[in-house]
Amino acid sequence: MTVPCDKEKILVVIPAFNEEENIARVIDELKSDMPGLDLLVVDDGSTDRTAELVRHTMVPCLSLPFNIGYSGALQAGYKYAVTRDYDIVVQFDGDGQHIAGEIGKLLDVQRESGADIVIGSRFIRSCGYRHSSARMLGTRLFRYLITAICGVTIHDPTSGFQLIKRRAFERFSMMHNFPYFPDANIIIEMLLHDFEIAEVQVTMRQREFGQSMHSGLLNPFIYTIKVMYSIFIIIIKYLPVRLAQKMT
Repeated sequence: MTVPCDKEKILVVIPAFNEEENIARVIDELKSDMPGLDLLVVDDGSTDRTAELVRHTMVPCLSLPFNIGYSGALQAGYKYAVTRDYDIVVQFDGDGQHIAGEIGKLLDVQRESGADIVIGSRFIRSCGYRHSSARMLGTRLFRYLITAICGVTIHDPTSGFQLIKRRAFERFSMMHNFPYFPDANIIIEMLLHDFEIAEVQVTMRQREFGQSMHSGLLNPFIYTIKVMYSIFIIIIKYLPVRLAQKMT
């Protein structure tokens, strides 16, 4: 197990919406397997006992007054990390799919590469993780777009398991247009601004309890359309400037 560097302040941000069946186990695993890390749960206006169960664990909990969505919960975590002077944020889902011990792999890659963002990837090599056909199609589409626009291959642009250095999450915390689904769109924007992004193969579990925000037949298509629209806006806004810089 990778031991966090004493000089680095690391915060694990756990966005959670109606995760009463999962959140206590997620926190217990993080405390057991990565005891040197600080934890923060951002309760995104849950209507179940999520916030109550978090408070019983004595982990800090930001309870948002109403549900503002996954990205809003993440941005609240980034703002918390900035105000408390953390060096690294680790995004960690509250649904039990991410594995606490795998955080060490992200830390190792960041220290070796100096990357601003390290993505925990399910798809660098086959690991048996199952996606729906619609989500897998979206992942492949986003992978292709990132390569075509930025010349970089990102195998798992939809992974929410990420390590983010201060320079990057401070930028996220101040974005007034932080996208509703911060996935391939944010990767493209950060690459166009010369942030370094690395990937490492990780193991993830399938969700056992509760409902994913991407569940159902319609939600994956809505997600893909919204991310595509965000990518289109980013291309218009930043790509011409990037190309002009390369020509000078």
